[in-house]
Amino acid sequence: MSHERAVAALDAAGIPYRVVSHGRVGSLAEAAAVRGLEPRDLLKSIVVRRGDDDFLFVLVPGDREISWPKLRALLGVKRMSMPDAATALEVTGYERGTITPFGSTRAWPVVVDASAAGREVGLGAGAHGVGVVLQADDVVRALDATVADVT
Repeated sequence: MSHERAVAALDAAGIPYRVVSHGRVGSLAEAAAVRGLEPRDLLKSIVVRRGDDDFLFVLVPGDREISWPKLRALLGVKRMSMPDAATALEVTGYERGTITPFGSTRAWPVVVDASAAGREVGLGAGAHGVGVVLQADDVVRALDATVADVT
């Protein structure tokens, strides 16, 4: 199962988490509910392309969208894009809908939206119908993430 890579990476990071297996869900709201969270506490792991072979993860609360001007300003770049599903799989090892920075095939930089700080959050765990619930502050520490207002 592909969630084993994510769980192994979480174990290696030494942070507390719980795995929630729930089968396929039809929406982000449904995914949050089965994990016992509000939609805003389910973080979407969005893969963003900065340049050739240069990607990053942006962790965005479920009820928010990336503000491209804020993200470009934070990163000091003029252009960025979202890769297609095949490219996202190639650069992370995870299918869209299961993506997580934990256990990614490459350790891309991570940006966490500031609104998640101090909260219990859910992340994808590398497989459909499986997530992890953990503290956003632990995610930031374990991944040496940048925390900024990017939504």
